[in-house]
Amino acid sequence: MPHPPRPHRTGRALRTSLPRRAALAATAVLGLASFTGCGLVNAAGGGDDRTIRMIVTESAPYQEPTEIAKELLADEGWTLETTYVTDIIQPNQVVQQGEYDANFFQHLAYLHQFNQDNDTEVAPAFSVYYAPSGIFSLKHDSIEDLPDGATISLPVDTANNGRGLKLLAEAGALEINESVPVTELSQRDITDNPHGFEFVEIDQQSTAQTLPDVDAGLAFARLVAEAGHDVEKTALILEDDEETQVPYTNVVAVTPDEVASEKTRALQDAFQSPEVEEWYAEYLGGALDYVDTVTVDNAGETWKEFTS
Repeated sequence: MPHPPRPHRTGRALRTSLPRRAALAATAVLGLASFTGCGLVNAAGGGDDRTIRMIVTESAPYQEPTEIAKELLADEGWTLETTYVTDIIQPNQVVQQGEYDANFFQHLAYLHQFNQDNDTEVAPAFSVYYAPSGIFSLKHDSIEDLPDGATISLPVDTANNGRGLKLLAEAGALEINESVPVTELSQRDITDNPHGFEFVEIDQQSTAQTLPDVDAGLAFARLVAEAGHDVEKTALILEDDEETQVPYTNVVAVTPDEVASEKTRALQDAFQSPEVEEWYAEYLGGALDYVDTVTVDNAGETWKEFTS
């Protein structure tokens, strides 16, 4: 079998450096057991101001750096109490309500959409990493090989849905309304679909597992690698536009009045440390990009610019 061509890349080379309500509701049902099992209600107790309560996604790119941060914080006299969950709704709700000091599970685009949909005011405190995405296929070697009527999967949540459409448009496979931001882009913004592509929307965490069932799909490089697929060989297009990277940078989030607090600065020192940076460099051969450009000192300005 001939070696597939290298994936088409748009924009500059990749460098280190949100949701429909139906999808959120479905995820909440799945995640509720995680909160019950991990003791969500009881985790918020205690008044020791050297204790930081944090809720984190139960997956390696979030959990393992958090464990590193926990050890670093302990060396500085802090206790980091963590609850690991699979839910992507309640982590923002419990931070908003003051039950937890911080969460680590989302990128800027998701946070912005969540606040809009739920009338919350959770804010980014500092960045940790960026997860590249791309159009991947187990059946075809290039975008040009996709047949007319090809089935292409996209994440169902609003914040990630447009990433695939933008990549396909940049590759010349379809046309979109270029005035719509990628974080708001959806199928209704397709202005020309000359190949008659059919789009199926799925849960974002299932994008890699469902690749065998479609001609191609938007997926996170991390999930593709974790599913056992070679990222370079299966990628038709990889996301590498800096303007797209910004919305999808993953952050630690807190309430607005806690962004510059002593606790948040301690968290930043631990997460934006050489030890955490090294972990991301080694994980899955560098499939994720460590990012320390957003800090407690510029987070407010970054967030204001992003949400304006």
